[in-house]
Amino acid sequence: MINNRVNVRYRLFAAGYCTHSEYLTLRGGTRRTIGFPAVFACVEHPVLGPILYDTGYSSRFFTETVQFPYSLYRRMTPVFFREEESAVNQLQREGIDARSIKYIIVSHFHADHIGGLIDFPEATFIYMRKAYRAVASRRGWSALLAGFLPGLVPSNIEARSLLVEEYAVPIELDARMHPFRTGYDLLGDGSLIAVEVSGHAAGMLGLYFSTEREEVFLCADSAWSSRAYRENRLPHPLAKLIKSDWQEYVRNLDHLHRLHQANPGVRIVPTHCGEVWSHIRKGEMPGCR
Repeated sequence: MINNRVNVRYRLFAAGYCTHSEYLTLRGGTRRTIGFPAVFACVEHPVLGPILYDTGYSSRFFTETVQFPYSLYRRMTPVFFREEESAVNQLQREGIDARSIKYIIVSHFHADHIGGLIDFPEATFIYMRKAYRAVASRRGWSALLAGFLPGLVPSNIEARSLLVEEYAVPIELDARMHPFRTGYDLLGDGSLIAVEVSGHAAGMLGLYFSTEREEVFLCADSAWSSRAYRENRLPHPLAKLIKSDWQEYVRNLDHLHRLHQANPGVRIVPTHCGEVWSHIRKGEMPGCR
């Protein structure tokens, strides 16, 4: 447990979105088609500067899904993206140059989270070994079934990576984060705590941090919407086909639900939540710089 944590600032962005029928992502949902934003975060550390959590889509998604079988990806998951929405371009408009990004925390290796990795040539990538191991050798159908597009990953990614299990200090989480019990102190100062939330994908990482105003838990795809964790509502049974471990997914969604009930002061942010997206577009995310 860390008593003296370093506070950070953060801002959320969305780099494109995809569409699905609501009922596939939320049991009991409607059959209407809704948008699922590819949210990424820029966390500003007082010493290390801007650090990214994922990158959302980029135009490379379209170039990498021209050939069969990868072309099925864009057919099954229609993606809407404009070049100005890329992580690198949005950050540039905020005065943050791509080369100033020294670290990118990769929650997992699905295409909607890693689309912009190649745009940050100076970045070191932080992720769990088992997250990349689960997809690294996959090509063709095998990659498609894992939601992975090999061409989105920098060719030298392994030389530029820090594996969480190997370098980060395991810690006991504060009671305010229970029932999540264990995390990893990524920077050694308590500012950014990685929490494994596997189930949707192997080795998936959430990110817990504090600002001067609030505590924040970026929970990646452990819930597809805020309603899902508030109501502990699972997706349609068909979603089991794309989960790495259904039982882990069920357990971690339940953990999010219990965390929210016990400590609603922790802001839980699912990557693809429409409510979060609406707040981003309106500039209504408290705690963002």
